[in-house]
Amino acid sequence: MILVTRINKVEQFYVNENLIEFIEETPDTIVSMESGKKVVVMEPAALLIERIIEQKRRILALRDPMSES
Repeated sequence: MILVTRINKVEQFYVNENLIEFIEETPDTIVSMESGKKVVVMEPAALLIERIIEQKRRILALRDPMSES
């Protein structure tokens, strides 16, 4: 799960990165979920992608402790 901030800058919540279909900047960042739901967030797409990559690294490290070395 990755942390995102709604465009109102008040509400933060976690999104399951495996359920994201795509991310677009229009210039607002819109996260489109596989369910069809769309969420406008403050974070730029590049930051969300970094968070997704880091989350997947953490998950893989739990599966294979030797991957850290």
